[in-house]
Amino acid sequence: MQQRLIHDVENYLQSLSGEEKIEAINAFRQAIHELSPFREQPVDCVLWIKQEEISANDYNPNNVAPPEKRLLSKSLELDGFTQPILVTENCDNHYEIVDGFHRHEIGTHRAALKRQLQGYLPITCLRKERQEKFDRMASTIRHNRARGRHQINAMSEIVRELVLLGWEDKKIGMELGMDCDEVLRLKQINGLLELFADRRYSEAWTVK
Repeated sequence: MQQRLIHDVENYLQSLSGEEKIEAINAFRQAIHELSPFREQPVDCVLWIKQEEISANDYNPNNVAPPEKRLLSKSLELDGFTQPILVTENCDNHYEIVDGFHRHEIGTHRAALKRQLQGYLPITCLRKERQEKFDRMASTIRHNRARGRHQINAMSEIVRELVLLGWEDKKIGMELGMDCDEVLRLKQINGLLELFADRRYSEAWTVK
């Protein structure tokens, strides 16, 4: 039964060309993903999406130095995409990047990669329950803090937005992987001293 199904799928895909084949492969992957025991894991379903349907977010504080960016470009050309771009689906046929801005940028603009990828990029979608803007911001920072460098002003602006939304320091720290002192420093950079002027700084909690 299994082999017959595989054979039928192969014959069907061979009858298609170009864009139709990519759409069919995506549809098969999504159908399998719905039944997968690992469907809660975003990487369980990697789709190929047209580059113009993917856009950057407006808050990413990650900065990659030129040498590292050149190395990333070389890695993508020689090794291929070994990690998909993490996105949220804003609406039909439009995706916003949560993690992978530089992979998107290089894959979109490097001529050699554009030829290899035929105008597509590999994506995987963040869990639906994590798609509110401030959940996406927290996810982006968690991914970035394991690599690269942050632009401090952008980081402090994100902390400011979360504070104004009513997030407590402890929640901000837990979501962004910071300790209490780091959250307070970023608040102070953005002129939020009045928001914690009466708070004790000896609160003994750290994020591990």
